Amino acid sequence: MYMKVLEAAPERYDRGMRTLSRGRIDALYERMAQFVARPGRTVLDIGTGTGGVALACARLGARVIAIDVNAGMLSIARARAAELQLQTNVQFREIGMAEVEDYLGPASVDAMTACLVFSEMSPEMQRYALKVIASRLKPGGRLVIADEGLPETLWARWRYRFRRAAALLITFLQTLNWTRPIDVRNLENMCVQQGLGIRIQERLQPNFTLLVLEC
Repeated sequence: MYMKVLEAAPERYDRGMRTLSRGRIDALYERMAQFVARPGRTVLDIGTGTGGVALACARLGARVIAIDVNAGMLSIARARAAELQLQTNVQFREIGMAEVEDYLGPASVDAMTACLVFSEMSPEMQRYALKVIASRLKPGGRLVIADEGLPETLWARWRYRFRRAAALLITFLQTLNWTRPIDVRNLENMCVQQGLGIRIQERLQPNFTLLVLEC
């Protein structure tokens, strides 16, 4: 929900992301890029927002296709790319996950990234997204997911939800919707079902999980 509030006000998105990540969001963007970005590679950044991951990949020499359904976010991302003189390295497209299957051909990209995207999807949409991703990655291609994840133990989950209760109530009143931090184990199982093998899993504070998968 917090994400939906930020997306409704693109000009406050980066500040909100730093608050959500306790100042670690830029390091997370760079960490994701390190796993996929190289000169000559094509990377699809799903739900690019204001372009944090896309620009990190472009700085490492990758050709990036960055997609988002929020026109305001993309406007900020384009301006940031121009400021960094990376506009020739990144194509921004106003499309969502549902359009990727039509926009890209099978086995057409080397890697994909999704930062704080899967927590905004229903389980059904997650399964659909992973199916499309697996079909559009080249053999040996990588998918890097970074998202807010539920702690594994019941006690840790209860404590986590208790700490977030006030924020969840406020954002629900603003957006009439709830956030769903991902169940990491369920997401891992969905990935394996689509032929995406788990290569690396990192637990990052506060409550972020990074997954590196290969097709």
